[in-house]
Amino acid sequence: MIRQFKAGLLLSRVLYRNPRRWQGSLANERALQYKPGDTIHGFTVNEVSPVPEFALTAVKLSHEGTGAKYLHVAREDSNNLFSVQFRTTPMDNTGVPHILEHTVLCGSQKYPCRDPFFKMLNRSLATFMNAYTASDFTLYPFSTQNPKDFQNLMSVYLDAVFFPVLRELDFWQEGWRLEHEDPSDLNSPLIFKGIVFNEMKGAFTDNERVFAQQLQNKLLPDHTYAVVSGGEPINIPDLTWEQLKHFHATHYHPSNARFLTYGNFPLELHLKQIHNDALSKFGRINADSEVPAQEKWKSPREYHVTCGVDSFAADPAKQTMVSLSFLLSDITDAFEAFTLSFLSALLVDGPNSPFYEALIEAKLGTDFSPDTGFNSSTRDTYFSIGLQGISQDDVETVKNIIYKTIDEVIENGFKPERIEALLHKLEIQMKHQTTSFGLGLALNLASAWNHDSDPVDQLKMEDKISQFRQCLKENPKFLQDKVQQYFQNNPHRMSLSMSPDEEYYKKRAEQEAEKLSQKVKALSEEERKQIYEKGLELLELQSKPHDASCLPALKVSDIEPRIPFTDLEIAYAGDVPVQYCAQPTNGMVYFRAVSSLNTLPEELRPYVPLFCSVATKMGSGVYNYREQAQQIEQTTGQMSVSPLIVTDDSNLDSYEQGVLFSSSCLDRNMPDMMHLWSEIFNNPHFDDEERLRVLVRMSAQELSNGIPDAGHLYAAVRASRTLSPSGELQELFSGMDQVNLMKRIAEMPDLSSLLRKLSRIRKYILLGDSIRCSVNATSQMMPAAAKEVEHFLASIHKNRKERKPVRPHILEKYSSPPGSESPQKITRKLICDPTFKPCQMKTHFSLPFPVNYIGECIRTVPYTAPEHASLRILAKLMSSKFLHGEIREKGGAYGGGAKVGFDGIFTFYSYRDPNSLSTLSTFEKSIEWAKCGKFTQEDINEAKLSVFSQVDSPIAPNLKGMNLFLNGVSDEMKQRHREQLFAVSHPDLVSVAVKYLAVGQRPYGTAILGPENAAIAKDPSWISR
Repeated sequence: MIRQFKAGLLLSRVLYRNPRRWQGSLANERALQYKPGDTIHGFTVNEVSPVPEFALTAVKLSHEGTGAKYLHVAREDSNNLFSVQFRTTPMDNTGVPHILEHTVLCGSQKYPCRDPFFKMLNRSLATFMNAYTASDFTLYPFSTQNPKDFQNLMSVYLDAVFFPVLRELDFWQEGWRLEHEDPSDLNSPLIFKGIVFNEMKGAFTDNERVFAQQLQNKLLPDHTYAVVSGGEPINIPDLTWEQLKHFHATHYHPSNARFLTYGNFPLELHLKQIHNDALSKFGRINADSEVPAQEKWKSPREYHVTCGVDSFAADPAKQTMVSLSFLLSDITDAFEAFTLSFLSALLVDGPNSPFYEALIEAKLGTDFSPDTGFNSSTRDTYFSIGLQGISQDDVETVKNIIYKTIDEVIENGFKPERIEALLHKLEIQMKHQTTSFGLGLALNLASAWNHDSDPVDQLKMEDKISQFRQCLKENPKFLQDKVQQYFQNNPHRMSLSMSPDEEYYKKRAEQEAEKLSQKVKALSEEERKQIYEKGLELLELQSKPHDASCLPALKVSDIEPRIPFTDLEIAYAGDVPVQYCAQPTNGMVYFRAVSSLNTLPEELRPYVPLFCSVATKMGSGVYNYREQAQQIEQTTGQMSVSPLIVTDDSNLDSYEQGVLFSSSCLDRNMPDMMHLWSEIFNNPHFDDEERLRVLVRMSAQELSNGIPDAGHLYAAVRASRTLSPSGELQELFSGMDQVNLMKRIAEMPDLSSLLRKLSRIRKYILLGDSIRCSVNATSQMMPAAAKEVEHFLASIHKNRKERKPVRPHILEKYSSPPGSESPQKITRKLICDPTFKPCQMKTHFSLPFPVNYIGECIRTVPYTAPEHASLRILAKLMSSKFLHGEIREKGGAYGGGAKVGFDGIFTFYSYRDPNSLSTLSTFEKSIEWAKCGKFTQEDINEAKLSVFSQVDSPIAPNLKGMNLFLNGVSDEMKQRHREQLFAVSHPDLVSVAVKYLAVGQRPYGTAILGPENAAIAKDPSWISR
């Protein structure tokens, strides 16, 4: 997986969104017993440092024999993590570190079976497994809550990275190969194939990705950052198997490695296993992988590049992007990086920031340019600022605005309340708890640690905040001086503009065809014969059953038979039910409310997502939108509004439609947060057309930019549109229909009619009489929180006259806490459509992409039906035992598989797929495979492990009780479903395959997003868009 790492506020917004603090401290107590100089299994302890702001203790070690670096983060968190990273510095565009990342996971000396990484997904209870290629490092992380599982996974990961077999056929499969279009037909044409090859073709359909890649390549041109670490598709076929093996030998050595473990498992066991299984077999080498600092320019530079046309641009004449980028400090200077990250947030975050006011509100473009803000993913950090969605004629205007804004910031500085609001944001981020703190840690320490920065120093945020405050105290112009130093007086700055070329994809296709022609012409007859024979050999290898018996595995008996039930209380504030869930939220309060859409007129429904997007951004009550944004930053962690569609757990023709309001704050700020909600509910400002225009353009641009990364999701939503009553609403709210609607709205010269629609929607949503609320907070905070919620609900100006639902059939469903004998229940009013008839539909969206995104959906059964559990296990079986091999290994798609959702829709999908109709044929073949029961009991057990790794993924304190509140699913229902999963048998799986998936048994829908397709165009059964 190729990943661009970009840090934001603090080390990264991700890391400090994820702290998880518990009451116990056994892990910390154990860690504090270590002393510098202690030796443990070949490692020497270098430093032991408590970090109280995150309730952790950091232990820094080094391996005596190899020099490998090691950081253990002891924390009372059961979701333990391991990662190993290597500094990988390619000097060409062949994608060697990316292809190597794929290939090392295809088999190792201890585990020589094919593809042990993907097989372990089904032999483990891992909460996370993946690998990432960044610009200058490659990272292999996993997390799990099971100690035995941790040892199993670490064994596989260690052997994969240090002792891979690196077979030539695996290189062919994962990287690139010349192969006959039909490997079994010698007369079919030779073409390029390969998983990474197709992945990167898909990646470069994303214009934001193209711009960000070009920006880094050109701003840092002297070393590894001048190339595409993931691989440029036209250059990937220049990589040889020998070069791949050499890159591994020179980069994947313990002397070039950094290990991180996190959680409450004992450190000694980790060190013993790592030393015995891997490091003891190596000596120390001089790993020559250091990235030198970029030589500073003496004068600015300017570049222009091209990209593909955006089919969904609101204004086809405004598809240019431009940015100014400035080289900043060395990433290893932790305090300077913190300061510049903080400064970046002040400059670009929210409507009160100088660049938002100067650029976004100038109405020259649609949104900030890609990669805007502070980037600390490279040895030299940098800052970028610009606009996308502008006219080519406005490039110089945008640059002049940027320079003028820099001058104004130096002159005027920042308001103290903005600085305090941002410091408050840091406090929120340090307190907010989720379940993936360890993963955030690995991802966000990686870049700086990669260049030998002290990772423990990176963690000590309180020290940096104190130092930052002291700098401001000693020099009120501290931040202005930084702007002057790094922006105004910095000759190492670059202007980059990018505009669409109608022939862009055609030219890339011609380049690929020319490269292919050169490769084919250079082949001797003997080489042609070898390619044919190797193709058959690879096909045979991909087709025969894989023996995975060498791999470690958990057993189904290792899974806990029962889940712990969450204590909940339901009380009424007037006639509104409120769910209270006392949790160790670390001084935070989480408030949610759901308001029904049942009375909303049909003609207003398409505009609900836009209403949600702007509800907290237009201003309300005494606050204009800038003041409102400032209040939200000063007193809350976030305030958001989003559409909610939930299919009934027992009837696919019933669903709840509503709007979800979510927010969080520190305990002390709950009165202020609820006051803000009162103002939004009672007095929202839907009267500022210019503000709405800015928000509409940003929203439309964001939707358009998201298609290349989420095309398979859009395809699945479209494919399920006609299979259930909620499917049409899903497509309307979050599918291609919504993308096209926002494009049309962004094109409208007059938005006054839209403002009137939003005002009408407000009367049905914000003043409706069907609402429910929930609060997650500490038990000590709960009485005060309850009073604030009651006060808020009493303040809402509800409609005096009760409105009737638009749809005639309403089903009331009641839910109550587990084991509760209280009469207090939450009532959910569901739309029921007893006359609904599902129908089949096939849609092709023709887009200028070189790869396809495919979704095929089948209507099955709801969550509470016993057969739903069987379908869930079957989806995993089909994915791992059939679809993975056919779609990814043979077909060359980046991904593909099957899944069944809570809504009872069984979905086949593929992602960045060079094939289209043949993939649909593969879906059909997988059903035939399932009907024939061509799987063993061991296969079924593996599928159960994979399903339970998702079912039992840890739940953060702020999300406890949400299944009941949002979906009406109680812990008792989850326990029943759990028991149904355990009970699934071979006959059950064959039965559901025959009954629900067989062709003709149930209605299905299909959608493809991808290039023009002549076969589809000729087929009248397809709808082409």
